[in-house]
Amino acid sequence: MTMKIRIKRGLSAIMIIAYIRPDKHFDAAFDQLQMINSYAVAKEITIDDEFVDQISQNRRLSERTHVTEYFQKRTSGTLLVYDVWVLSTDMEDLIQMLSCLFKNDFSIHFIKQSVVVSKLSSVMLVLGLIDQLRQQMQDGSKKVIGRPKGSKSSSKFDIYINDLILYIKENRSVSEMARLLGVSRSSLKDYIESRELKQVAFGSLLPQEPIDAEEQVINTISCPE
Repeated sequence: MTMKIRIKRGLSAIMIIAYIRPDKHFDAAFDQLQMINSYAVAKEITIDDEFVDQISQNRRLSERTHVTEYFQKRTSGTLLVYDVWVLSTDMEDLIQMLSCLFKNDFSIHFIKQSVVVSKLSSVMLVLGLIDQLRQQMQDGSKKVIGRPKGSKSSSKFDIYINDLILYIKENRSVSEMARLLGVSRSSLKDYIESRELKQVAFGSLLPQEPIDAEEQVINTISCPE
């Protein structure tokens, strides 16, 4: 059964942030956004803000001032992230980032692993996530986590993705969507199909969520022989 996550709104509403970080060695920005949107639909989560970290490839956290300033201004938030590497691929920076997010009462939904972590989470779960990344980064030239086949290049329609998902949910026709956005119907139709936006809009892109997701993460921890 799919777990539904309902987050209290109103004066004390918790801000829901989709955090995306493009990296040539990993999943493209659109691929991350596609999975985040599908996850949000499936969990009945409303995303309040999208933070795309465009300039942080291979940079230490001390140089990513736009990231630290963004999160320091917010507390008690919920972060939707595709995978652990999005936060950082440097172990020291990753630990610092997780520690500060937890200190500021953030919870983090790691979509690929199907787990949610916060300052109340099991230490073993958090260590399992960190160790997964450690193993991946040690695996030679990252062949096992290289950019997946089928990753999409950027498109002029990417800026309309949230509008398109909303229109699809409203059962609008492609012709009507093209008219509202002032774009070519045929090009928009191709874009919607190639990006599987109908599946994104109804949350059907996500694989079956394992019942023992946390245990699976913990079991990936590798100890020295």
